[in-house]
Amino acid sequence: MAESGFVKVAEVGEISPGDMKVVEVGEDQILLVNVEGNIHACDDICSHAYASLSEGDLNGDEIECPLHGSAFNIITGEALTPPAEDSIRVFEVRIEGQDVLVGPAKG
Repeated sequence: MAESGFVKVAEVGEISPGDMKVVEVGEDQILLVNVEGNIHACDDICSHAYASLSEGDLNGDEIECPLHGSAFNIITGEALTPPAEDSIRVFEVRIEGQDVLVGPAKG
């Protein structure tokens, strides 16, 4: 990551509202999600069974794991339905011009 802790991972035009994109930052697989024009970043890996969340269904600000159906809030990272009990990480996002930058995990 850059000195500020943020790294460019995409451009705004690559992620339309309702779209998702997986990017790699170091060893992390990070899921970018455009919710009503706001881009959010969270882990792409389910905290329960390590499946790729980007292969699941997106409904507003919630994503469902394709393996066992656990749902997560992509803004807070909260696990909303079982079998997942642990939250996923969410990351800070900055938009600079047309660049989408991802920073450290929140909290």
